Amino acid sequence: MSSLTPRERFDRSIKALFDEVLVLGSMVEQAVLESIDVLARRDLDAAHALYRRDELINQKRYQIEKDVLTLIATQQPMARDLRILSAVLEIITELERMGDYGKGIAKITILMGDEPVDIPIADLRRMAEQGLDMLHRALGAFINRDDQTARSIPKEDDQIDALYNHIYREAIAQIVKEPAANVDQGNYIIWAAHNLERMADRVTNICERIVFVVTGEMREMDVTDDELYPRAA
Repeated sequence: MSSLTPRERFDRSIKALFDEVLVLGSMVEQAVLESIDVLARRDLDAAHALYRRDELINQKRYQIEKDVLTLIATQQPMARDLRILSAVLEIITELERMGDYGKGIAKITILMGDEPVDIPIADLRRMAEQGLDMLHRALGAFINRDDQTARSIPKEDDQIDALYNHIYREAIAQIVKEPAANVDQGNYIIWAAHNLERMADRVTNICERIVFVVTGEMREMDVTDDELYPRAA
């Protein structure tokens, strides 16, 4: 017979969930980084493989969701536990959407085919790396209940937006210069950059959930607002 108390068993289940969330986060990080590499190489075979592999991210998300719902149904969690479990459901949804952005960039590579396109790969890679660094730290803040870090991360979104705006302006300039030759490739580049910009926005959503777990306050995060949230008991 197990010597663990119900609380200890529940805490172990929560830790197992956290581990699975980190696994899902790692899968998403790998997919997004690989999508940029595939785009840089214009590797159509790898792009097709990456596109199909998105299903593994979906399956992992659904498995975690099932585990959360089982815990809710069988363990009768208290208020703060419910906040944690609801945050897990929100976070895995955001992660699954981020995985879709990697899949979307793989699709862009496929659509480009052999068409000559001047890709601003350095800027796109910088967007991806900065966004994924934000995500990595946000997941760490969730595991550690670190609402201070969670409130600081969204302020970095301006850097992602600046890169997106730069790529957008350059693409539009090329389209205006020679529409017939550049409209398709310009749209491809804007699409890829938009996916990466949206990924950073979803990190902000995750940070809002972390603050909710710690403080019990659910509100849209203003990246210019340094107001401290009251901590919940």
